[in-house]
This record gives sequence, C-alpha cells and structure tokens, in this order.
Amino acid sequence: MSMTPDTSRRWQMLAITAAILYVFWLLAPVLMPFAVAAMLAYLGDPLADRLQRLGMGRTLAVSIVFIVLLLVTVGALILLIPLISRQIDNLVENMPRYVDWARNTALPWVQAKLHLDPSAFDSDRLIQQIKDHLGSIGNAASVVLGKISRSSVGVILWLTNMVLVPVVAFYLLRDWDRLVAWIDRMLPRSIEPTVAHLAREADSVLGAFVRGQLLVMLALGIFYGVALTLMGLSVGPLIGMIAGLLSFVPYLGFIVGFGSALIAALVQYGDWTHVLLVGGIFLVGQLLEGYVLVPQLVGDKIGLHPVAVIFAVLAGGYLFGFLGVLLALPAASVILVLLRYLAERYRQSDLYMEEGQGDPVLTEVDVVVDTPQGEVETRTVVDEKGNKKDAVPPP
Repeated sequence: MSMTPDTSRRWQMLAITAAILYVFWLLAPVLMPFAVAAMLAYLGDPLADRLQRLGMGRTLAVSIVFIVLLLVTVGALILLIPLISRQIDNLVENMPRYVDWARNTALPWVQAKLHLDPSAFDSDRLIQQIKDHLGSIGNAASVVLGKISRSSVGVILWLTNMVLVPVVAFYLLRDWDRLVAWIDRMLPRSIEPTVAHLAREADSVLGAFVRGQLLVMLALGIFYGVALTLMGLSVGPLIGMIAGLLSFVPYLGFIVGFGSALIAALVQYGDWTHVLLVGGIFLVGQLLEGYVLVPQLVGDKIGLHPVAVIFAVLAGGYLFGFLGVLLALPAASVILVLLRYLAERYRQSDLYMEEGQGDPVLTEVDVVVDTPQGEVETRTVVDEKGNKKDAVPPP
C-alpha cells in the first residue's frame, strides 16, 4: 500500500527527530560542559539584546555580559568556598556533641516511645557509620583531587571541561541569534509556524522558570542562612545554603533544612525555645516562598505539579545522571508546553468533537410507574438480546 505524500512527510520528520534524540542520548556523557554553557548563554542573551538596542555591537555587548557573568561566578566562589569550608570544619568539630546527643537522648527517646527492645539498636555501630560518613565530608575535595591527580586522562578531561564552559558559552552567546535563525531556516516550511509558536511559548516558560527559580533559591538560601545565624545556630549558614539549593524540588529544601536545623538546635541548646524559633523561621520561609517569591519571580506560567517535578528530577537523574538532574525541570517545562498544544489539538479533533451513536449493547429507558404509594421512577435496561431488567431507585 503506497503512502500519501503527507504521511511520508510525517514519517520522515519522525525519523529525523528520533535520530537527533538518539544522538543526544549517546553523547550524554560528554554534553555536560556544552549544556552548562548553553544555559549560561540562554541566561545572558536577553541582557546582550538589551545592550544591543542601546547601540552597542553584538561582540561588545556579549563581552560585557560575559565579563559580568564571570565576575559574579568568581565572586560567588571566593565568598562561598571559605564559608562552606569553615562550616564543614565546624560540623566536624561538633560531631562528638551530635554523637552524644544521638546515643544518650535521641535513641533512648525513640526506644521508649515506640516500646522497642534496646538490643534492636546497635547504637555504637550506627554512630560509627555516621561519624565515618560525615567525617569524610571535610576532606572530600582532597579525595577527589587525589583521584584526579592519579589519572592523567582525568586531569585532561577536568581541565578541558573547565576551559570549555566559558569558551563555548562566549561563542554561543555571541552567535545565539544566528543559531536561532539558522534553526528556523532549516525547519520544514509546513511546520515552521507551529514550531515558532511553540518555541515562543517554551521560551516564555523557560524564562519564567530558570531566571525566577534561581532568584527564589538564592533568596531562600540567604533568608534561612541569615535567620538561623541570628538565632545563634553554629551551622546555620550551611543549613541555609543547602535548604536554598534544594528548594527547586517542592518541599525537599524545607524538609531537609528544617530537619537539620531542628537536630542542630536540640544538640546545641537542648531547649524548646530554640526549637520553636527554628519552626517559626521555616514557617516564615514557606509563607515567603509560597505567597511572595514564587508568585512574583516565577509566576504561574509553568504549572508543574509537585509530583511531576519530583518525577522529572528522578527520571532525569536515572536516564542521564547529573546532566539529567540539571536539565530535568527546564525539559519538563518544555514538555508541558508540548502537552498543552497536543491537548488543544485533541480537543479540536474529530475524535473528541464527534458525538457517539449510543452503546448498541445496552439501552436505558426511563419509565414512571403509578403505584399505591405514588409514582415511582424506574430505569429499564434492554440488552442486545432483548432481555429486560428494571432497576428501581431506592426511595
């Protein structure tokens, strides 16, 4: 059976799309620097366009944006690395207090409340495992660098990625408009209007998500870190940064940050006053996120359900590793645009609009019957063999 030209064209486009996705899947292990560079270029393109509208050339505008991004990144690293190092050292130094609290306070309380056999908990082995894992955090960087230094290939790959990200980001940012125009020219003319419309919608959603969510994460990290520090918590800045970074997954930053701060407050102070202060800080943080930050910075254009966000992150990590986690939510927001478009097409299709002829197997007939007690409405069901069955509604 010969295919029509329209069907043949659709199969060709499907094959090209599948081939492109397969190539990306094969190259996923080496796409990390390019994905990071593309994200930086996407974030910097609106600012470069604005500078161009002020009369600057594209190269000069991109150079200014690139220098600003580089200074912000380097400044953040200079500020954060010593702070994180001090916080980890502080955590390691206070580890005996956490161990003592877990052994003498937390575990006995759990055993008493749940009526567990004390021999069911091997506290010494559990505490030793916690100490081993947390103690390794302080020298994690030296371990990684040691492994890299023992492998010349690892050193070359690491240095190449470090150099590739800014270089690729600069060239992508400089030629961003050309790249978009080239992709537009290469699209089949029959689908170009639809793809252009979906691209504008996806750009709106991505702009709302990427720029807005980064600001939400930064604001929450600063709020939690400053509030916990003012409360007097020694590891407050570290907990605040972790809670802010994890806030892109709904409730994950709150759960991890609140649990960590609660344990730290119990160990450091051991009273209900500071426990209530921790609860108040995270309650204010949730209200700030839900009613101020997200509506103002992100808006309601994304519309991703929390379950969909969690699934996207887990699926991206399973399929593509850290690259998948990094791109999970932007990809999910683009998929959401496509699903909205497909749903609208479905609602306008004959499959949805055409009314049915009724079920040929069953036919329902409503009958009103006069009885000594009054009128009773019955429903007679007639099947295809002509058998009848009366279903009388309860009074």
